[in-house]
Amino acid sequence: MDYSRKVRAAAVQISPVLFSRDGTTEKVLQAIANAAKEGAQIVVFPETFIPYYPYFSFVQPPVMMGKEHLRLYEEAVVVPSPVTEAVSQAARSHSIVVVLGINERDGGSLYNTQLIFDADGTLLLKRRKITPTYHERMVWGQGDGAGLKVVDSSVGRVGALACWEHYNPLARFALMAQQEQIHCAQFPGSLVGQIFADQIEVTIRHHALESGCFVINATGWLSPEQVTQITSDEKLQKALSGGCNTAIISPEGNHLCPPITDGEGMAIADLDFSLITKRKRMMDSIGHYARPDLLQAHLNAEPFAGFQIKGFERGLNGFPNYENFPSQDRGAEA
Repeated sequence: MDYSRKVRAAAVQISPVLFSRDGTTEKVLQAIANAAKEGAQIVVFPETFIPYYPYFSFVQPPVMMGKEHLRLYEEAVVVPSPVTEAVSQAARSHSIVVVLGINERDGGSLYNTQLIFDADGTLLLKRRKITPTYHERMVWGQGDGAGLKVVDSSVGRVGALACWEHYNPLARFALMAQQEQIHCAQFPGSLVGQIFADQIEVTIRHHALESGCFVINATGWLSPEQVTQITSDEKLQKALSGGCNTAIISPEGNHLCPPITDGEGMAIADLDFSLITKRKRMMDSIGHYARPDLLQAHLNAEPFAGFQIKGFERGLNGFPNYENFPSQDRGAEA
């Protein structure tokens, strides 16, 4: 691995076009072009940015959220699709690595999905958030261990986690153990208030220090008008404010540029990979500072392939054909 390189990174704080997959995609494509103009070689977008984070699920009770949930289904992104092809083309045209959060639709389920496109447009990774958080469990299904993967890209070894996955130390360790050089974090933003922004600050700086890698973090942002679109209840509107902290952190836990905590904007910084070695010389948590003789972790990296019915076939009427069972498995019918 090359620890002598320097990479220019961009983290985008941006608001979606609510209720519009195509509108939000256009904003992504424009932001990719803007990042490239700044010389960025990697650009990171917020959590489930296309079409938008399901803020409705945080402020509406389950019995009331059916309409909005169905609308999210209609605007969600299938992989592959014209949306992913457009982002791939933009990455290729601008020679830039793109890390994008989407609401992915796969049949009858939605997932919190992170996509990593290489600078030649290749989709290097499609991973799903392993455990949706709190209200999100009413919206998304669960991911699997196959997505806990670090990929080789034109800017180095890149990994990604979404939001409170960073509070799962074994998920983070799985990426650290694969020699992650650039970690891409994504949060929704405009949620919970200042306490959320403070938590993001602690979380991303700790991961940078513990893993000895760079962290590029992007959070979303809602305008006051958009908050009103989501809920007219002024008390609930307070829950859809603050919580923004778009930042780029060094392996030593320092900000490499001023963080963005309000409004739209782009954080840009140069990543000097020699800082990885400088940090790990002191503390390499997966090398000389590890104790594998005492502590080990097991990762099930097999992708979930869907439910399979084993041991019998179903007849034309949909009921099991018990004739395919050995007699000892047929119980009272044997």
